[in-house]
Amino acid sequence: MAVTRQDFEDAIAQYWGMKSEQNDLSKIKGAVGAGTASSVRAGKHFDSVAGLIAKFFLEAGYPKDSIRVEKKQGLELPGYFRPQKQWDVVVSMQDTLVAAFELKALGGPSFGNNYNNRVEEALGSAVDLRHAALAKLYPGEKPWLGYFFIMEDAKGSQGPVSIAKKGALPPESIWHGTSYQDRFGIFCQRLVDESLYDSVCYVTSSKNSPAPSEPVEKLNWAHFAAGVRSRISYLGELGYPNEA
Repeated sequence: MAVTRQDFEDAIAQYWGMKSEQNDLSKIKGAVGAGTASSVRAGKHFDSVAGLIAKFFLEAGYPKDSIRVEKKQGLELPGYFRPQKQWDVVVSMQDTLVAAFELKALGGPSFGNNYNNRVEEALGSAVDLRHAALAKLYPGEKPWLGYFFIMEDAKGSQGPVSIAKKGALPPESIWHGTSYQDRFGIFCQRLVDESLYDSVCYVTSSKNSPAPSEPVEKLNWAHFAAGVRSRISYLGELGYPNEA
């Protein structure tokens, strides 16, 4: 039952439709989704990744009804700057948000159209929830946040992106000569450095070559999985999961 590297690679392959939807990760996702697999978020690309993440908590003994992967189950969490925000995977017990995950992707052909949106979404979701926690809207243990991102490996994401030369003030030099793949690596690393997300997995992949590449070592699958297991272990020392 343990989550493996092969599970991770299978999840990415299934994201691109390159693997059967009847594999173990889909079955796990369907199980924790109370048999409502067809009602998942628009499109089903991330079903396998949701199943991958659910598997960590199932193997640690968390009851199925504590793991939410579908809109129908209620994925909304309280915010500070808005009443609620819907996450993609939510694990909760009693008054503690065990973990919440954002599952996002960026694909072509026009990467520039959605790049800023993805950055703003990730920042807004984390800042909103972190401030809600400070406002005591999460009375249990401190919330833990994870971010899983797939960048399509394509010509449009590989080459350098121009920077406006007539801006009022110049951007940080680190951004010069970077591709969208580079930029998202910098962004995701800073999400962790600034403690906005506790663990991030950033991979590049494509339908023609689904095997995931991990361009930033500290954002690779091994680090992400270690972060999730660390959260489970930490709460385990405090008596979680429990069904009292």
